[in-house]
Amino acid sequence: MTEQFSFPALLQMIDERSAAFRAAVAAAPSLDADVPSCPGWTLYDLANHLSEGDRFWAYIVLNTAPGDERPSKDGKTAPREREALIAWLADSTEQLINALREAGPDRGCWAWWEPLASPHTGAGVARRRVPETLIHTYDAQLASGAPQELPTTEAVDAIEEFLATVCTVTVPWPHEPATMDYHAEGAGIWRQTVDAGGSRFTRLTAAEAAESKPTAAVYGTASEMALLMYMRIPNASLRMEGDADLLQRLQNGG
Repeated sequence: MTEQFSFPALLQMIDERSAAFRAAVAAAPSLDADVPSCPGWTLYDLANHLSEGDRFWAYIVLNTAPGDERPSKDGKTAPREREALIAWLADSTEQLINALREAGPDRGCWAWWEPLASPHTGAGVARRRVPETLIHTYDAQLASGAPQELPTTEAVDAIEEFLATVCTVTVPWPHEPATMDYHAEGAGIWRQTVDAGGSRFTRLTAAEAAESKPTAAVYGTASEMALLMYMRIPNASLRMEGDADLLQRLQNGG
């Protein structure tokens, strides 16, 4: 089962995935290339989005506190010439990492998610930025025509981070209570439970998963599971058992 990474390890992952993103931008035939997994976006749009996010969160971890109003973005856009864009991306990543390092893992800050399973701290932000950069690197690779399987270590944590940050909420589930099990081959099993109390998750051992019958279960590699959660691959591409409609309802927020 996955364990959360140390703060320095998270910063290193952000740095490594950001470098992979820049490599995909450098290799793409054009900055105007469509991004198939982000309909309506070009590779430039994707790069501008990622760099804007890095700079936005760099400001947040140093200048906000939990419960503050959502800060405004600075409105700056990335340059459109490729060499200058790559330099801008590198500087954006450096700003984020330096801000996180200065703030440290325990400093509180504003965040959009409920602090039930993912804290409003520098560590929470760092952990959120890893899959953000990981998935958008995959997007950029698609645009350049050379998508790669997600690194297993980052993919496994992306699964749990998604369940913790995006899915753990107190918003009531508007249907009958249900459980969805996510089986990442050789990497871990997670159960998402939805009911009137909202949505939450637990890790399962293989024995625990075998002893109970979830409403539905989905099976794939860690890379496939993370891409599925971020809706980068179709649901039908993974093996599913049980209520085939549950995953779609979860993806639609009910």
